[in-house]
Amino acid sequence: MGEVNTEAMQTFSALLAVAAMCGSVVLLACLTVARGTGFAGSVLAAVRDNAAALWLLLAGTAMAGSLWFSEVADYAPCKLCWYQRIAMYSIAIVSLVALVRREARVIAPYVLTLALVGLGISSYHYLLEWYPTLESGVCSVDVPCTTIWFRTFGFVTLPFMAGVAFVSTALVAVAGRKA
Repeated sequence: MGEVNTEAMQTFSALLAVAAMCGSVVLLACLTVARGTGFAGSVLAAVRDNAAALWLLLAGTAMAGSLWFSEVADYAPCKLCWYQRIAMYSIAIVSLVALVRREARVIAPYVLTLALVGLGISSYHYLLEWYPTLESGVCSVDVPCTTIWFRTFGFVTLPFMAGVAFVSTALVAVAGRKA
């Protein structure tokens, strides 16, 4: 088996992000529009029963992707990337504990808090990619936060993918608590 092509990994990761984004839209619709009736009720019940596993899937996939891009593709993470990683890796650890202890409802507020903090950082980072003049001196000169390693489908970048993972994680936390 040969090495994974970096461009193929970028496309695959972007497709995962778009799929997670679509799933988040469905979950948001179930939370707001239908509120527990029929299909929405089934979705919310499934999310509630599997919240910790979903958090681990989302955060674990994001974690593996970030490590692949930095360690295999040699994309140097900037300071904002590191802050996003701190939030995402923490979610992975906390969700693993929740899964083992079967305490997703207890840990949901912590996961939600980490996801919202990470979302704020990734949103700012994504804005910097589009508007580099907004950079406030947070990042270093050798690894600037305005570096765009790739932009798949014209909008999917590393901070965008992290943002989608944080949104999805937050929605699962909210759905898990409300269901």
